[in-house]
Amino acid sequence: MAKDKYHDLVRELLEDEGWTVTDDPLIIKTELAKIQIDLAAEKLIGAEKDGQRIAVEIKSFIGHSKLNDLYSALGKFILYFPALKRAEPDRVLYLALPEHAYDYFYQDSISGEIVERNDIKFILYDTDLKKITAWK
Repeated sequence: MAKDKYHDLVRELLEDEGWTVTDDPLIIKTELAKIQIDLAAEKLIGAEKDGQRIAVEIKSFIGHSKLNDLYSALGKFILYFPALKRAEPDRVLYLALPEHAYDYFYQDSISGEIVERNDIKFILYDTDLKKITAWK
């Protein structure tokens, strides 16, 4: 499976924020398919060594159609979420997008509703500044 254009950048940005990438990709097997979520990472917190575990699906939004990019991003998230919850229930799924693409989700009320109903979590990144700008 081909990596998104900004896959390596997002991985680097996560590592810069103290995350340890544990899988690239994270593979989850279901009855009918093998799902590949772009990254899995962990971060130790505090003296107790409690950790946060995340899975990240990276989207670049550089295709010919932003609408198709939107469909692809939403479709993958909606498919991956229940598979991840079964395999690794303590891992939180994020959709990583360039900042400009996040605004596109809310230009259409239907996609905004899908985001809210599915509790989609985002990591927003800036490709020019090469930094994570927000966790939503």
